[in-house]
Amino acid sequence: MYFRQVTEKRQKSPRPGWTSYHVHSLWSDGADSIADLVAAAPEYQVEEIGVSDHLVIRPEGAPVASWSLPAERLDDYIADVIRARDAAAVPVKIGLEVDYLPEQMDKLRQLLEGRGFDYLIGSVHFVGDFPVDESESFWARLSAEETNDVCRRYWLLVGQMAEAGLFHLGGHLDLVKKFDFRATADLSREIGGALDAIARAGMAVELNTSGWSKPCREPYPSRQLLRQAASRGIPVVITADAHRKMDLTRDFDRAAEMLDELGITDSLRFASGRAVKIPAP
Repeated sequence: MYFRQVTEKRQKSPRPGWTSYHVHSLWSDGADSIADLVAAAPEYQVEEIGVSDHLVIRPEGAPVASWSLPAERLDDYIADVIRARDAAAVPVKIGLEVDYLPEQMDKLRQLLEGRGFDYLIGSVHFVGDFPVDESESFWARLSAEETNDVCRRYWLLVGQMAEAGLFHLGGHLDLVKKFDFRATADLSREIGGALDAIARAGMAVELNTSGWSKPCREPYPSRQLLRQAASRGIPVVITADAHRKMDLTRDFDRAAEMLDELGITDSLRFASGRAVKIPAP
């Protein structure tokens, strides 16, 4: 297990302040600077914020992900988070959203080792050369059989991502539904295998509220998948996938209500690669 969970004794209040850990700045594809995001946190009732810009290390010869933090500027990015943290009114955590690309894992480990990240979000945005969430037009070209194949391979990659042992939080687990192109095949074995791998790795998953604003019109993951995650003891953390400061707590009340309905009573906070269990908002 990459990190261990520590239980923190804390009296549960009717509505504790939020954490917002899935946040993108100008360093990748966000609209605001890290300093502006951090300064806005108290206005949105955020008690603790984490900056998690994209890091995508594509294989040699593959198109560069223009929305990724440049790998050669990783230390500059970390320094920018630290500057914002030093001036902040709330705790600020250093994170990254890292694309899982199987052939790049050795390079990623070497790049990230020893740099003091509080947490890493593991995400799958590419199935081979297929960009899962770039444009509806990519999905519209696929036959039903091809859609099923992409979705199946996606879930296999999610499972491999968990088995890599590098990540703390699984990002937008069922991202393949973003444009509302759904698999028609039974993928319960692949999905169950991915969730089992996440549980074995001691990872958490996010309830990513951005899905409510996408064509799929539901969060990542779905209520059904959250229920399956909870049955395996996988912790759930509410996130916004915010690309601008006004979205830091987008639909968080709605997400909290969903967790209440599912009986999910705990969440996590991250520090230096450790997870501290707290009452869910």
